[in-house]
Amino acid sequence: MIESNEKLELLDRINRALDEIRPHLNGDGGDIELVDVTDDMIVMVKWIGNCEFCSMSAMTMRAGVEQTIKDKLPEINGVMAVNGYYK
Repeated sequence: MIESNEKLELLDRINRALDEIRPHLNGDGGDIELVDVTDDMIVMVKWIGNCEFCSMSAMTMRAGVEQTIKDKLPEINGVMAVNGYYK
């Protein structure tokens, strides 16, 4: 189980990684929100705006979101959307 302070720091680092992707998503009228990170180091996100129903969400998740997060935080095992096309 991730300790409270450790989890807060991890969530902050994940959000900073997501900040690198957000401008590209915002340009298409969408965004991504960090929901949580599980004890097995799976990042849970929520697509917002146009990204929620975009048929390219799965590709964006793998090639953009997941890759960026894993590059910055190698301890992360995966990223999963809680809504939209990529579940």
